[in-house]
Amino acid sequence: MENHNHKGFMRMAIELSESNVKQGLGGPFGAVIVKDGKFIAGSANKVVPENDPTAHAEISAIRLACKELNTHDLSGCEIYTSCEPCPMCLGAIYWARIDKIYYANTKADAAAIGFDDDYIYSELGCAMDERKVPFVQLLRDEALTAFKLWGIAGGNNNKHY
Repeated sequence: MENHNHKGFMRMAIELSESNVKQGLGGPFGAVIVKDGKFIAGSANKVVPENDPTAHAEISAIRLACKELNTHDLSGCEIYTSCEPCPMCLGAIYWARIDKIYYANTKADAAAIGFDDDYIYSELGCAMDERKVPFVQLLRDEALTAFKLWGIAGGNNNKHY
């Protein structure tokens, strides 16, 4: 893909972010998913209008792309996002198996306007008993049954899903 196409897709993501703010719909974030040089899906941040803290632009775009392509595996796709992904979105991008991430603003740029992910990044490095949100393990032996069933059913052939 030529460089101007990369810039064009990034401009689409940026336009989604700007439009979202201008319309008062939520945070200044946009994302576009592309496969084989073709637009598949795009979204702005939808946290506020959908009352869904997981409806970040990247995750919303991933959901739309999965529906469009009728798959949960976005291998072969690239994502263009108006800002470096937060930890949640980064995890979703990895789970979706997206091949490449293009981003515009940095997490430092986002922190400067009140979207600071450092707290989450620092929590990920802490031991479970040191995290600010308590983690309490319950009923592990009972829950292991589903994992055993998954293995018996051959689910382990599709690692990470």
